[in-house]
Amino acid sequence: MGPVWRKRIGREESRKWFSEKPTWRSRTHMAVLLRTLLQPGRPPGVLGRSLGRREASLGTGSGAAVRVRFAPSPTGFLHLGGLRTALYNYLFAKKHGGSFILRLEDTDQTRLVPGAADNIEDMLEWAGIPLMRAHIGEAPGALPAVPAARTVRPGHGSSAENRGCLPLLLLFTAAGAAEEGGPQEPPDTPIGLMPVTSVVSNYASLLPNRYDNRCRNLSQKQVAEKLAKDPRPAIRFRLEEEAPAFEDLVYGWNRHEVASVEGDPVILKSDGFPTYHLACVVDDHHMGISHVLRGSEWLVSTSKHLLLYQALGWPPPRFAHLPLLLNRDGSKLSKRQGDIFLESFAAAGFLPDALLDIITNCGSGFAENQMGRTLPELVAQFDLTRITCHSALLDLEKLPEFNRLHLRRLVSNETQRRQLVGKLQLLVEEAFGSQLPDRAVLDPAYVERIILLRQGHICRLQDLVSPAHSFLWTRPAVGRTQLNAISEQVDVIAKRVLRLLEGPGASLTQDVLNAELKKLSEGLPGTKYSNVMKLLRVALSGQPQGPPVAEMMVSLGPKEVRERIQKVLSS
Repeated sequence: MGPVWRKRIGREESRKWFSEKPTWRSRTHMAVLLRTLLQPGRPPGVLGRSLGRREASLGTGSGAAVRVRFAPSPTGFLHLGGLRTALYNYLFAKKHGGSFILRLEDTDQTRLVPGAADNIEDMLEWAGIPLMRAHIGEAPGALPAVPAARTVRPGHGSSAENRGCLPLLLLFTAAGAAEEGGPQEPPDTPIGLMPVTSVVSNYASLLPNRYDNRCRNLSQKQVAEKLAKDPRPAIRFRLEEEAPAFEDLVYGWNRHEVASVEGDPVILKSDGFPTYHLACVVDDHHMGISHVLRGSEWLVSTSKHLLLYQALGWPPPRFAHLPLLLNRDGSKLSKRQGDIFLESFAAAGFLPDALLDIITNCGSGFAENQMGRTLPELVAQFDLTRITCHSALLDLEKLPEFNRLHLRRLVSNETQRRQLVGKLQLLVEEAFGSQLPDRAVLDPAYVERIILLRQGHICRLQDLVSPAHSFLWTRPAVGRTQLNAISEQVDVIAKRVLRLLEGPGASLTQDVLNAELKKLSEGLPGTKYSNVMKLLRVALSGQPQGPPVAEMMVSLGPKEVRERIQKVLSS
């Protein structure tokens, strides 16, 4: 068995397998890669394209297969920023009939969080985003999505004499040494991710940290001495050519002078693992990625990646960097904010469509902002050329209203409403358990009636098991003193309500009940209508505030209302 990809179209559909070409992480293939990088006089890779209008520059023309990836690091659980990046990749792929792939970038082995990889996949599925997941294949050379096989032990390369004129030079930085012979064999140990987190405007702040390229001019004797002290060298990428300008599909034309700002970057660390920058370039190439949609914090790294593509002779994908998703006050979303993780939203009862709706509503990429869009509608309306450079400000205080809209849409669908009934039954049992007077409150017809009556008044299904709605599932403890404080005519009001329920209109509607209760109060001299309503509300729910009394009565049903009123008379 040698599958490399696992394709998952939907939650209810079967998993399909298909194969890919063996790729670079085998040691043999890595040796070939290094020889390619060290080949004298090799022509640079294709970086430029003939570009017209921005709409025509997406690279999605006839015959061009769109293939995008979401490549998070499993160093934490999936949060709203990651969801937005994954969603925009999915929308772009779906819009152009392409493929959306999940690839886990576990280059930072020291910071891996147990369960994070499963959480990322589970939460994408919960959000309703179908994915193709890069899978660890069993065939030799298969491409792992969670690549524990990233460890590289390069073979011996070309001679030192040939390297002076090459765009790439093996530079070993353990103790500041440069290698003269063939590459040494570092041990098989993890590497750390080297993320570039500075935004474009702060890129100059990296200047004081520039590597001084000290290893370029060491003599053979100095190299030998340093390798004798530490035979585990790293490999740096020699930057001698001007960084290429590139057109980002969101930010337009860009160029970042990596050589003058950073110096020669490490691409293979002394522990045998590639850095993220080399890994993502090689992975994207061998996975056939056509477009890279990622956060704008990676914009400054793109020139470095393009230089690697050029050295390897590979055509790069198109790049589109997405503006950051920020808090309402402009501060960055942080993983330290526990409430930004998707699992916390799911546990709190927020719907996937509500989250997808709000994170697209606060940003760009659509002709207009509107509330209540579903995933198919987002796909239909998405337009990459409409994404602006402005950060998206996320106001989570609006999320309950977004959730209310999507909850009402589910309630209006009979099939989905039945699913909500099942979920609410579980919530009631979990919240009240032995407090339930009998199992009748779990009857599907009763639960469905509650959902239909309350749908416009709640934001989450969980709201129906909050203390304010506990009267729907348990009988309140109401004292006679509490009722007498509202009105001295408790018995009179209770008896009249019982007669109302025993008449031919026992299955009264809210409108009819409102009219009858109005008449009832008018026949009580010295008693205000508001006091009658307050007394009945306390008698039925034990609470001074809540839903309209007529709705309470319809929700509980004539039998339960009679029992609660009779309890008042006997108290």
